[in-house]
Amino acid sequence: MTANTEHPSLLDLPPLSAEHFAAVEDKVAALLRTRCDVVAMQGEALLPLEACIRSAAPRGSTALNVITGPYGETFGGWLRDCGAEVVTVTAPFTGSVGVEEVARALREHPETGLVSLVHAEAATGNTNPVAEIGAVVREHGALLMLDAVASVGAEPLLTDEWGVDLCVVGGQKALAGPAGVSAVSVSERAWERIAANEQAPRRSYLSLLDWKERWLDGGRTALPHAPAQLEMLALEQAVDRIAAEGLEASIARHRSASAALRAGARELPGLAPYVVRDQDAAPAATTLRVPAEGVEAREVVAAALKAEPRVPLQAAAGPLAAEMLRVNHYGRAADRAVVLDSLRALATGLESLGVAGAESAGRQALAAAGAAWDGTAAA
Repeated sequence: MTANTEHPSLLDLPPLSAEHFAAVEDKVAALLRTRCDVVAMQGEALLPLEACIRSAAPRGSTALNVITGPYGETFGGWLRDCGAEVVTVTAPFTGSVGVEEVARALREHPETGLVSLVHAEAATGNTNPVAEIGAVVREHGALLMLDAVASVGAEPLLTDEWGVDLCVVGGQKALAGPAGVSAVSVSERAWERIAANEQAPRRSYLSLLDWKERWLDGGRTALPHAPAQLEMLALEQAVDRIAAEGLEASIARHRSASAALRAGARELPGLAPYVVRDQDAAPAATTLRVPAEGVEAREVVAAALKAEPRVPLQAAAGPLAAEMLRVNHYGRAADRAVVLDSLRALATGLESLGVAGAESAGRQALAAAGAAWDGTAAA
């Protein structure tokens, strides 16, 4: 077998300097609209998410965990592993959590020291009102940890203004970048709480304090380990591409994609947006319910992909697999042609499964989607 030399520039790269590594972190900080410390971590976003929880949730403390999808459920498990008492607020996956629900839980549990929240759940297609929740959490005095992996670059994210103490992002969705590197911003309040936690990870890949002491406190002049060069360079290119496009333009593009996909899907027989209200819909992905009796979501996805193999459709997993499918319109897929191709594929798939009226409804869906894209772009 001969070696693949198609991309020789990816091999034998010169070392990534501490100065360059710090510059990438600064670019991420600007994207997050934060003046707080930002640490780029050498792994998928689950790494800093778990690191935040294990650092900021001491044994015996109380944490409020908001569940609007599978990642919120994961956070609850980590919090219990830390020995924290977990108060759970669960919202229907068809919408967002209400600010008053969070405020009520905090009033009922005044000892709460940490609130964990997902901004946008790509798996369920919903998004939460972080600005309003952040104000309530800050007034209470708790830390707010936010999973913003599916929202950064797709919808507004004002980390400092909203009072987010721990904000985790990844590059693989709206930024159209790598999945193997992520970043977390850490407020001064969060550093103080983490330093006071005797159970916070140390001498560990999960240790935020190790990063602080070995990287940040030394002025970011010496990296504590060999950096993941390819991933860091790819993250930098992804952030630079958003800067070149303009963050507001990227947000508008994702908003248009969501509005168009939802408008078109409403015209297709047997499909309906899973997230009911438009204001609760995540701009990065749209989930659709398949209520037609005798037709499962995975069958619709398979039939649609047979017609248009390159569209970003997938069936849900777990208990929602029979009734939910998902259209990913993040990053470069937040594109008018991709949205229209996805709707065309769904219409063709429904028709092949014998769903009545799918062919004529497909034309209506494309017209509705185009009108919605134009109307959102003009707003």
